[in-house]
Amino acid sequence: MDAEAVTNLVPPEDVRNVALGNCSDPFRILGMHRPRHGGTLQVRVFDPRAKSIEVLDRSDGSHVASLSAIDDSGFFAAEIAERSAPFPYVLKVGTGDNEYVREDPYRFGPYLGELDCHLMAEGRHLRPYEKLGAHVFQVSDIRGVAFAVWAPNAFRVSVVGDFNGWDGRVHVMRHRGDCGIWEIFIPGLGPGTVYKYEVKTRDGTVLPLKADPYAFFAETRPATASIVYGLREYPWNDDAWMGERARTGQSLERPLAIYEVHAGSWKRVVEHGYRYLTYREMADQLLPYVKNLGFTHIEFLPLHEHPFDGSWGYQPTGLYAPTSRFGTPDDFKYLVDRAHQMDIGVIVDWVPGHFPIDVHALEYFDGTHLYEHSDPRMGRHMDWGTLIYNHGRTEVQNFLIGNALYWVDYLHVDGLRVDAVASLLYLDYSRKPGEWVPNRFGGNENLESIAFLRRMNEIVYTEGRGAMTLAEESTAWPMVSRPPYLGGLGFGFKWNMGWMHDTLTYFSKEPIHRRWHHNQLTFGLLYAFNENFVLPLSHDEVVHGKGSLFGRMPGDRWQKFANLRAYYAFMWAHPGKKLLFMGGEFGQEREWNFDASLDWHLLEDPFNAQVSDLLRSLNYIYRAEPALHELDFQPEGFEWIDCQDAESCVISWIRWPRDRQRGKPVVVVCNFTPVVRQDYRVGFPLAGSWREALNTDATWFGGSGVSSGAVVDAEPIEQHGRPASASLTLPPLATIYYVPDA
Repeated sequence: MDAEAVTNLVPPEDVRNVALGNCSDPFRILGMHRPRHGGTLQVRVFDPRAKSIEVLDRSDGSHVASLSAIDDSGFFAAEIAERSAPFPYVLKVGTGDNEYVREDPYRFGPYLGELDCHLMAEGRHLRPYEKLGAHVFQVSDIRGVAFAVWAPNAFRVSVVGDFNGWDGRVHVMRHRGDCGIWEIFIPGLGPGTVYKYEVKTRDGTVLPLKADPYAFFAETRPATASIVYGLREYPWNDDAWMGERARTGQSLERPLAIYEVHAGSWKRVVEHGYRYLTYREMADQLLPYVKNLGFTHIEFLPLHEHPFDGSWGYQPTGLYAPTSRFGTPDDFKYLVDRAHQMDIGVIVDWVPGHFPIDVHALEYFDGTHLYEHSDPRMGRHMDWGTLIYNHGRTEVQNFLIGNALYWVDYLHVDGLRVDAVASLLYLDYSRKPGEWVPNRFGGNENLESIAFLRRMNEIVYTEGRGAMTLAEESTAWPMVSRPPYLGGLGFGFKWNMGWMHDTLTYFSKEPIHRRWHHNQLTFGLLYAFNENFVLPLSHDEVVHGKGSLFGRMPGDRWQKFANLRAYYAFMWAHPGKKLLFMGGEFGQEREWNFDASLDWHLLEDPFNAQVSDLLRSLNYIYRAEPALHELDFQPEGFEWIDCQDAESCVISWIRWPRDRQRGKPVVVVCNFTPVVRQDYRVGFPLAGSWREALNTDATWFGGSGVSSGAVVDAEPIEQHGRPASASLTLPPLATIYYVPDA
C-alpha cells in the first residue's frame, strides 16, 4: 500500500497528535480497527524505534500484512483486506539492528471493571491497591503488567521506562472517565521492570516524571523510579499468631512493652562500608535481641519509601513501598513473619498527614492539586515544608485507608502508630492568625481530617484482623482512644506526651531541687484513665540537642545510672503501656544520630550492661504480674499509698490485678534522692510477708546493694490509711517492688 493510500486511512491530525504526544485517547486510533462506515480491517501501530512492522496471525505465526510507514515519526498502518473479522495478532518489528515479535498493547480491552471504577470513584474500595499500581497480570496465555493510576485532570498519562526508551508517546494509557483512572496492559513486562508515569497537563505542560503512588517497590535513593513487584503470594508461617490476633485483637489488659527502632541506625555492618542491615539480617539479629530483653513489640520508625535519610522516614514518597534500603517487600514480610513466630508484634509508624514536595511524588500530580489542598493556608505545613493531604477528597481517603489495610492485612503488621495527629486535628496548627481558614462553623477543628481518622480507625478495627492503631497526639483533644460511635477518634491507644514531658523534667533536676517539682511525678494520675495511654520515651526525646536519656540524668556517673534505673522502674509500674527507644535499654550515652550505629561497645561497661539486665527483669515482672498490666486504663487498678512526701522525694502506690481475691497486688516505693532513708514506714494493703520482687539499687543492676531484705514483714500497724505497714530501708535513687510472699 502506498503512502497516499495509508494517509487516506488515518486522518493526518491523528497521526500528528500521536507523534507529538498530544493524543489523549490512543485506543481510538491505534490497534486493530474497522471503520464505522464499514470496509476492511486496519492495523495501526506507533513505534518510533521501528524500521519495519509485520502483522502475524497469533495462532500460527503466519504473515498477514506488512505495515507501511506513513512518515518518519514511527506511525505505521495497513489495511488487511483478506480478513473479514478481527483476530488475535502479534507484531514482528524490525529496528535495523534486530527483529523481535511482540504483542500490541492496543489490542487489549479495559483492565478495570466498572464496579472497581465505581467503588473507587466513591471512595468505597477498601483495598484499592489490588487494582491500582502495577500488577503482574495474565490475559489468556499472555503475561504482562497492568498499570493503573488515578489522574482525573490530566490530558494524557503514559507509562515510561527502559522498555520504551522513556518515550511518553509509546504507551499512552486509556482514560476511564467514569473514575478518573488511566490504565493499560503492557504484554511482555514482568517483575523488576523500572517505570514512571509521564503526565501531560491540559495546558500542554509535561510534568516531571512521577513515581507510582501505589508502587509496591521502588529504586533505592537517590534514584526515584518505581519497580514492578506485584501482590505476590508469600509462604507465611504465622497462622497461629494471626489467628490469635484476629480472635482476641489487641486486648487492653495484655502487657504491651514496645521497643522503638530506627532500622537504619540500630546496627550497621562495619566491614561492608558501614552499610545498613537488611530486613533478613534484622530478623536474625534484632528479633532475638528484642526477645531476650522481653519486649512484646517492635515499633519501626516509618519504613515507607522516602528520598531523604534525614527525615527518618517521616517524609514518605511511597506509602505502599517498604523502603528498598533494607531489601524487597518479601524480605520485609520475612522479618514480620519471623517476629510473629517468636511471639513479637510489629508496629510501624504511619504518616497520613503530609508528604514532601519532591517533584517525582504526589505534588501537583496531574497538573492540579490532586492529593493536597490548593489553598496553602490548608495545604502547606509550616514547620516541615511539606504538603497536607486533602482528607475531604474521597479518593485521597481511599488511598490512605487502603494503605493502612495494606500494611496491617497484606503485610501482617500488627499496628500503626499514626504520626503527628495534632497537626491533622487543628486547622491553625503551627499557624499564626490570618494563616489558616476556619471550618464552616468558624472553629479551628479540621472536620475533614477528623472524619478521615474516625473512618480509618473504624476500618482498621473491623477489617484489619485484630490490628491496633496508636496516636501520637500532643494536645488535650478528648477521647482520642475512644470509639467513634461514642464521639471518639477511634484509636486503640494514645501516647501520653504530658507524662513524658513532666517526668523527664523531674528527673533532669538535681535531687536537692526535686522537692519543688513533686507534682510532675503525680499530676499524670489526675488524667491517667481518660485515655488508653502509652508512656513514650521515644526517639523525639534523644535528638535535637536534648541529649540521651542517660545524659539528662543529674549527678556523677554512678548517680546518672541510678537515676535512669529508678526512672525505668517507676515507668514500668506506672499505669499505661510502655515504649522505649533503642539505646535506652543499655544507657546510650550520646545523643541519637540517625546516620550511625548505636554504641554497642558500651555493653562492655558493667554499668551499661546492668541497665539491660534491669530492662530484662522489668519486662519479665511486667508480664508475670497481672497487677502491672491488667488494669492500666481503669482507676480500680491503682491506689496511692503516699504521694505527698515531697520533702523526702518519696512516693508509693499499689497496683491491683483485676481479680483482687486471687491475684497479687504490687506495692511500689520510690526514693528519688541519693539519701538512704532508714526506718521509713510505708503502708501496705495486707499484713504478712512481702517479697522484694525488684530493687533497682541491687548490686547486680549496678547499685549499692541497700535493701530492707529479701522479705519484709508488714505488721498490723496502720499507716497511710492502710491496715498494715512495714518499716523499710529505702535505697538511694531507687525504685522497689514488693509482692505478697505467699
